[in-house]
Amino acid sequence: MKWPVLIEPVDNNGFRAKSGAPLGLTAERATPEEALRKLQELLAAWVAAGGRVVQIDLPEADHPWLRGAGMFKDDPLFDEWQQAIAEYRKQIEENPV
Repeated sequence: MKWPVLIEPVDNNGFRAKSGAPLGLTAERATPEEALRKLQELLAAWVAAGGRVVQIDLPEADHPWLRGAGMFKDDPLFDEWQQAIAEYRKQIEENPV
């Protein structure tokens, strides 16, 4: 598994290697390589202790606008309305203010 790691300098002339959420592990050492190596050790210990990252499926929330989807499906005025909108847009494009 690949895991993103941020390596950055710290004020005391060392470097910090940080893993992102949900772990939030951090290791500080004198060089970037040492900081990364220490972080790898921390991650390995976490995994050896039974830690793991999994994904779960969440139910999708009902979007409030979906309730109105298709409400004009059989409305005879809908096509006229769409035609009027198209004509108005054409007028605006031909004669901008």
